[in-house]
Amino acid sequence: MVGKASKEPKLPIGLPAKRLRAECDPKMLGFDTTASLKPSSAFIGQDRAIDAIKLSASIEHKDFNLYVLGRDGTGRHTAVTQLLSTAAASRPVPCDWVYVNNFDAPHRPHAMKLEPGTAAELKLAMQHVVDDLANEIPALFESEEYQTQRRAIEEELGKKHEEPIAEFAERAQAESVALLRTPMGFLLSAIVNGKPIKPDVYEALPSEQREEIDAKIEDLQDQLTDILKQAPELEREHRQKIEELHAAMAERAVSLRMKDVEKQFLGNTAVGTYLERVRIDMIANAELFLMSTADANTGPFPEVIRKYHQDPHFDRYAVNIMVAHQAGPTSAPIVTEDLPSLNHLTGRIENISEMGTLSTNFTLIKPGALHRANGGYLILDAHRLLSEPYAWDALKRCLQSQSISIISLAERLSFSSTITLEPDPIPLDVRIVLVGDRRLHMLLQLLDPEFGKLFKVQADFEDDLPRTAKNTRALARIVAGYAAKENLRPMKAAAVARLLDHAVRLANDSTKLTLELGALTDVMREADFYAAKQKRKLISDGDITQAIQQAERRASRVKDRMQEAVARKTILIDTRGRAVGQINGLAVIGIGKVTFGRPSRITARARMGAGKLVDIEREVELGGPLHSKGVLILGSYLSSRYALDVPMSLHANLVFEQSYGGVDGDSASSAELYALLSALSDVPIRQGLAVTGSVNQNGDVQAIGGVNEKIEGFFDTCVAQGLTGEQGVLIPASNVDHLMLRRDVIEAATAGRFRVIAIKTIDQGIKVLTGTTAGRRGRSGQFPATSINGLVEAKLRSFAETRRRFGAQNGNDQDVEAD
Repeated sequence: MVGKASKEPKLPIGLPAKRLRAECDPKMLGFDTTASLKPSSAFIGQDRAIDAIKLSASIEHKDFNLYVLGRDGTGRHTAVTQLLSTAAASRPVPCDWVYVNNFDAPHRPHAMKLEPGTAAELKLAMQHVVDDLANEIPALFESEEYQTQRRAIEEELGKKHEEPIAEFAERAQAESVALLRTPMGFLLSAIVNGKPIKPDVYEALPSEQREEIDAKIEDLQDQLTDILKQAPELEREHRQKIEELHAAMAERAVSLRMKDVEKQFLGNTAVGTYLERVRIDMIANAELFLMSTADANTGPFPEVIRKYHQDPHFDRYAVNIMVAHQAGPTSAPIVTEDLPSLNHLTGRIENISEMGTLSTNFTLIKPGALHRANGGYLILDAHRLLSEPYAWDALKRCLQSQSISIISLAERLSFSSTITLEPDPIPLDVRIVLVGDRRLHMLLQLLDPEFGKLFKVQADFEDDLPRTAKNTRALARIVAGYAAKENLRPMKAAAVARLLDHAVRLANDSTKLTLELGALTDVMREADFYAAKQKRKLISDGDITQAIQQAERRASRVKDRMQEAVARKTILIDTRGRAVGQINGLAVIGIGKVTFGRPSRITARARMGAGKLVDIEREVELGGPLHSKGVLILGSYLSSRYALDVPMSLHANLVFEQSYGGVDGDSASSAELYALLSALSDVPIRQGLAVTGSVNQNGDVQAIGGVNEKIEGFFDTCVAQGLTGEQGVLIPASNVDHLMLRRDVIEAATAGRFRVIAIKTIDQGIKVLTGTTAGRRGRSGQFPATSINGLVEAKLRSFAETRRRFGAQNGNDQDVEAD
């Protein structure tokens, strides 16, 4: 029941305005506008993290990879990039890496290490060699010298082939047998009357003469067979001599060109070995250069300028550059991979479609981020990395083996049915920098035993820094630097002071300044827009205030709907009068990065029972573990403070009225205790006051989070229902340093229409809420009879006595449980 006492005790004076909002004085900044400031790019307040980054960037031992943790907007990426750039400038330029053909096993391309800046030179040199030889070798085979030598070989073959046949023909002629050439081959026929005998004539001869002719022909046939058996050997000798001629002619051109390339890369053993293998293969496969002339005139360009190295059959002599650097005094690479998938990290092997099938070769090997960052630094987003299938495992495998092996996702999952390659692994020397949040770092430490071995350094970025005069001025210079970097208008000192006040609010601590510079930069950008809209050359404090208020307004739809529900009595909240066992608790609602406070009615009911304290939220599984813990603590507080010489004979119910979602946290435990004390003492609580704070078993009120949002949420409710001067919020005294309230709240507090009261104990709070002294035990061990504690203890004793009598009447000592 809500009512009004005949004599309303006065409320205590709340905290002064200067304790509710500690604003920055523009005069203490020491400048009129940021245009007169020298911008600063220092990382204020991040000494611990900076030292960690420098260690990881400079130490040579492996496994000192870095995990950068902290909130978004604290400058993690900027700090990492800037510090790594400084460290990279002192490190040598890493070597170039290329893949070349393995002529013995084409499916296992060779990885070759080159001096910085020479990979492109080798590739260009090989292209020139192919283009030149594609013109020179066909010309050599059309030269008079080649034609003369070729004719000599052909003539020699003809001579070796025809002389034995001619000698045999003469011997056969002497024995009256003719050697005839037919389309089917050689044929032997007897000669009669100077002419080869015909079959009918042969049949008409006497048998003795036919037998004589058959014997001669049979003997000559054996001789002819022996002669013809020499033909394949002669052909082999002929082909061998032709090949030797071709090789000799090709070697002349190939060796001449390759010597020029060898001179260019003199001193590199690996390149020298490769060029020798190329020379041997070009000589052995000179016909490739002859094939290229078949379609020489099909293109629009003259033959002499045609790019023969682009023909697919010359891919075997190509140089596939995996990573190349500029020669000279540059620095080690710093690579940021925004999509750290398996292929983007370790590289991939592409395929081309030929006649409906997929094929590949070493020229289709593509580099990944590890190749590009080899010898330097690779920056990855931890959350994105862990979201990509097999990327985390591949990265760990590369770090452990200190080499880059290219394995496709299809191959890893055994989905690939095409011919693939097994490229040589490339040695890896890289420092990995993962950027993520603290929760992910904790999970990796807990669930992946290899993480701590590979990432031995953590750079933990601070969320805030102490609010001293020195730090305030330093942050002002950093703000000026960001404004200059973003090409924003200069800011007035008052605007910077207002922005620093916002930094305090974001830190949720009046003694701290937030280091979430990203959020401050967003405010500056929006304020610059409003200044430009008004055609002002400087950003004023009004622009900063407008930017902050507009950002809050854009995100306040849900908050406004809740306030509307309270104003229309859809959600019941009283801000006037008194009520027994009823109190206004405060909660914080978070939607994304937006948080706001709202009041909730908490009620308590008590009667005789068996010492059971029922948390209805927990009973229906709407209460979280922390909330349940708070209820159990206040139950312990009751049982250990009141009526210690009798059994606890209380049955009490606690509930958040009109709560349709989950409730967690212990910040309402003090409010629940106040409502229960009111229900037990039958002393009403002022409904114009709201309460926040947790409680321990000793009755001390403890700090909670979101104190500013909670106060402002109840203030808005009071404004909607009308400020009476008897309204306010009770907060833990340990939360006073966290106050940074809105200016409209400060104005109302200064005018005495609203107050914020700090308390340390439950006894202090119940006195403010009820206007009745809590009471302390006297020498007799009893609380004053009219005090809150005395009334509570008396009620509990009466419950115990009633329970005893009831048990005696029923003839047993069983506990009596209220329904």
